[in-house]
Amino acid sequence: MKRTTSAVMAAGLILTILISNAGSIIRDGRRLDGLRGRVLRLHILANSDSEEDQRLKLLVRDELLRSGYFSGASDFSEAEAIVQERLGDIEDTAEDVLRENGCTDCVTAELETTDFTDRVYGDITMPSGEYKALRIKIGKAEGHNWWCVMYPPLCIPAACGSEDEEADVAEDESAEEEYFDDEELDILKKPKKYKVRFAIWDKIKSLIDD
Repeated sequence: MKRTTSAVMAAGLILTILISNAGSIIRDGRRLDGLRGRVLRLHILANSDSEEDQRLKLLVRDELLRSGYFSGASDFSEAEAIVQERLGDIEDTAEDVLRENGCTDCVTAELETTDFTDRVYGDITMPSGEYKALRIKIGKAEGHNWWCVMYPPLCIPAACGSEDEEADVAEDESAEEEYFDDEELDILKKPKKYKVRFAIWDKIKSLIDD
């Protein structure tokens, strides 16, 4: 009986907290959705975790970032359109790098919606969730990946990160200030402040979608 009473009281307390914070949860959740909806990620998956395959992944990364394929877009839609139009060129460039280094693996480049965990990127943290991403798969694509933010243009050739490691300091801070407003920068630079609210927001959305 005591356990039942305690459970009811706990549920009531949680419900009270949710109701009292509903406004901030909805407001910040919508800001999060807006941020997710105008960020284009770059995601390169190595063939395997062997030292050579990881080295090739980084060579592909550097060549693609030097190529200029990802520059010049004035907004998210234009960046997405540029990538979609140049998927074949991106694949060819990546495969040229592999061939020059004695690798016969094939490369596929796809523009798709991908679920990401929280990713630390210099002094900002991109919140977890679904983002549109250019995914470049080398060979079997079973190795650790490299990622960055392609639009807004925060990628630079020295950037690196994987599923298990935080990215090295690689962000272009001037680009941060140019492309994100103050509210978005607060989300990106103070992830702990929003963690619970975002988790509740995503849970509510998942229940509605189901």
